[in-house]
Amino acid sequence: MGEVAARAGVPVSTLHFYESKGLIRSTRTRGNQRRYPRSVLRRVAIIKVAQRTGIPLREIREALSLLPQECTPTTEDWRRLSERWRTNLDARITMLTRLRDQLDGCIGCGCLSMSACPLRNPGDRLSEQGPGPRLLEP
Repeated sequence: MGEVAARAGVPVSTLHFYESKGLIRSTRTRGNQRRYPRSVLRRVAIIKVAQRTGIPLREIREALSLLPQECTPTTEDWRRLSERWRTNLDARITMLTRLRDQLDGCIGCGCLSMSACPLRNPGDRLSEQGPGPRLLEP
């Protein structure tokens, strides 16, 4: 396990975590030691890249479940996985860009204009709850 962690560039605890989340698998020897297939190194690399782009572990697990377990993921496998995530990433980039651009108008406002604040009350959703403050702390 330590050798796999070193080669993958992650702590042993990360391998334990990934295994507990169903992202990778191991087998046990008679002495109860974990043994990972060679393909786990590529899977860990895919997981790390996906995490770095902000893809939730649930989505990573779903995508990896489509690949054969005992085979090393190929370039074609990566192309399919990245296509699957691209639309979601593009939407998040658009949303974060809009949020960044709206942030300047909000700094220091104290959210006194609840109906006009695109960050605290997008689309004036809070008006459905009736008049008066909704998010102010007592």
